[in-house]
Amino acid sequence: MRDGMKHSDIAAPLLRWYDAHARVLPWRVSPAERAAGVMPDPYRVWMSEIMLQQTTVAAVKSYFERFTALWPCVTDLANAEDDEVMGEWAGLGYYARARNLLKCARVIRDSYDGHFPQTRAELQSLPGIGPYTSAAIASIAFNQPETVVDGNVERVVSRLFRIETPLPGAKPELTKLAETLTPQDRAGDYAQAMMDLGATICTPKSPDCAPCPLTDSCAAHVVGDAARFPHKTPKKPKPTRHGHAYVARTTRGEWVLEKRPDKGLLGGMLGWPGTHWAQEHATEAPFNAEWDELGDVRHTFTHFHLVLTVHVAEGVTNPPDHYTLREENAFRPSDLPTVMRKAFDLAHAKLEI
Repeated sequence: MRDGMKHSDIAAPLLRWYDAHARVLPWRVSPAERAAGVMPDPYRVWMSEIMLQQTTVAAVKSYFERFTALWPCVTDLANAEDDEVMGEWAGLGYYARARNLLKCARVIRDSYDGHFPQTRAELQSLPGIGPYTSAAIASIAFNQPETVVDGNVERVVSRLFRIETPLPGAKPELTKLAETLTPQDRAGDYAQAMMDLGATICTPKSPDCAPCPLTDSCAAHVVGDAARFPHKTPKKPKPTRHGHAYVARTTRGEWVLEKRPDKGLLGGMLGWPGTHWAQEHATEAPFNAEWDELGDVRHTFTHFHLVLTVHVAEGVTNPPDHYTLREENAFRPSDLPTVMRKAFDLAHAKLEI
């Protein structure tokens, strides 16, 4: 980026590009709508930002549309049953987000009369809302001149300035540089424009520089090495852990499930009884039954790979009281987190479901 470059040199061409090329997203107010005075719904902005954390737009769209159809406003969500919300979230992953979604909705209902606070500081005091999400809501929903920095923005800024420091160590530097570019006007559109540019043009492996509105300002483009940025510190290999899952039905045809602790992986979700997930194999069954071992399913979490050995049993009598029994017509496999659904799918044929 040239010395003396002002934020207007970035914002003006970027916003012109956004006005013509903004992505159509179910939670977004288009530039034309916003110019006509339509304001974004803070509830929909918040919902989308929570869902999009560590998840792709393509994966989120159907969840967002279903959630907002079931619970059109934050008070509706706050009044929902925990198990219903967790069941609808199943498959989206990172389940602490769903627990915090409910906590946050209830704080807004009880402490803010169902209205989202408008400042970044107040937003960041709410459950599940950190520095990035608070900036995004303040900027997009309330047009506050906050700097929104996600992975797309980091990539754009690293190329504009040719930042040699590798990520994640470069995050503070990239954030400070992004702050110098954030305009006072149309802050929400600008934040979304930066994210759209990173998602559609300034992509990780093959940036399409020809249609980019910022080529004149981009130091990496001038040198011709945009694809080199951002640099990243190599990740350590993920360890592999092992566990066992026990899929069972009672003599009355009820599924034997357990609700996982609120804290930890898959917290608050329904799943199959099983062992702890450790780096060594474990074999203890949770209760006595005629178990048949079927084989393994595999799943990858953020920090490790999991190999889960699946066992099945039919006609179980008197499972321990702390388990949850679900009748056939009250059980939806789609309510299970993905790894537990994989175990169910493996057991499907054995139990002749």
